[in-house]
Amino acid sequence: MNEQRDTTFSILKALAILLVVTAHAAAPTYLSRFAYMVSVPAFFVCAGYFFNPQYLQQKGTFVVRRARRLYLPFVKWSLLFLVLHNLFFPLGLLSETYGNAAGGVTHPYDWTTAMQNLWSIVFNMSGYDVFLAGAFWFFRALFLSSIAFLLLFKGATCIKWLKNPTLQVAAVGTLTLLLAIWQSFDGLRITGVAQGGYRELMGITFMSIGFLFRHNTDSPVSVAWRHPALGLAWSSLVLVLLVAFFPVAMTPSTGNPLAVVLLALAGPAAFVWLHAVAHYLSLLPRKVPEVIAYIGDNSIYIFGFHLLAFKLVSMIKVLAYGLPWEMVGNHPVVTFQRDDAFWIAYLFVGAGLPLLVVWSWRYFCTQFDFNWTRPADWGRLFLTISVGIWTGMKWLGRTSVRTSKKTAHGIAVTFKDIVTQSRTDDDN
Repeated sequence: MNEQRDTTFSILKALAILLVVTAHAAAPTYLSRFAYMVSVPAFFVCAGYFFNPQYLQQKGTFVVRRARRLYLPFVKWSLLFLVLHNLFFPLGLLSETYGNAAGGVTHPYDWTTAMQNLWSIVFNMSGYDVFLAGAFWFFRALFLSSIAFLLLFKGATCIKWLKNPTLQVAAVGTLTLLLAIWQSFDGLRITGVAQGGYRELMGITFMSIGFLFRHNTDSPVSVAWRHPALGLAWSSLVLVLLVAFFPVAMTPSTGNPLAVVLLALAGPAAFVWLHAVAHYLSLLPRKVPEVIAYIGDNSIYIFGFHLLAFKLVSMIKVLAYGLPWEMVGNHPVVTFQRDDAFWIAYLFVGAGLPLLVVWSWRYFCTQFDFNWTRPADWGRLFLTISVGIWTGMKWLGRTSVRTSKKTAHGIAVTFKDIVTQSRTDDDN
């Protein structure tokens, strides 16, 4: 099988992340249901699809790569939000009056709370700012799911009657699905894992499905999803029925085992649907697939910062409706007049602003040969900024002096004219 990266999957991830943003943007009900059902499960299926069996012999390499792509960004960005948390209150980005749709609010951190969150961020990937980094659970869930999938897969290879990778991964997926059903039925939790580990169990299940999709090319199931038209047809039917009658998402389903089963059905259907749509988008004129693929290749930044980007639209909405400024702190969006079209603005800004920042940063690094890992480059940047500030201050000073001289001269001339005119009047 060709191991080269297929651009189609970049487009697939772009569609998935745009649906994540749509779900958080308070889109119309049925679109929101669809977005919640399709977006995140597809990422887990993709992770399993690209899992290389060689990692069973290179476990350290796999763990390091996952840590670099998931754990380190999570810690880095969570700490950034931790440092800025209290500053966001006077700016109106967070509010002690307005919170989320469920009525919860957040508060400034005292020292003890901040330190506890620091520990939680580093040691168990929790404690992040849930109002501005609420999507960060995905990083933890995918990281833990990936490690657990690797270990369970490795363990399954030791069972003699599981003779090939297909049976081994099928056993892993079945086991975690049954555990998720049991967990839901009895309201159980995996202690030490935020939200009880439900998302992680389902993540392993979806990764198993993705692996089976990739490595069973001759099966009837493979034909049913690899053929774009056929895959689009049956997956659309499944998803429409679920959205209309049984909407599910990656949220814990305590006391509802049926929701677990339906989510296990929705995940592969979502992947197949997105893959089919991505295939047809890849056939469009060249620039269109390239732009969409760029979104998918940088989806991690949208995951990390779309809720913060939402605040720009919230400011505009608050001003447009004449609402209290504190309502900018609504999470994830300003809930006033949810039936308006502001969700479209939230979608474009939530996805576009993080990408614009990333593109601008990369352009800067390219233009100025800047590498953020080199201390010398930071020194050079600091020196350049300092010189720029000094040059600007000198220009401002000279301009101010010239302006002051001209103003003083004008005042003197005016005063002289007044005095002269006064003397003329006295002579008369």
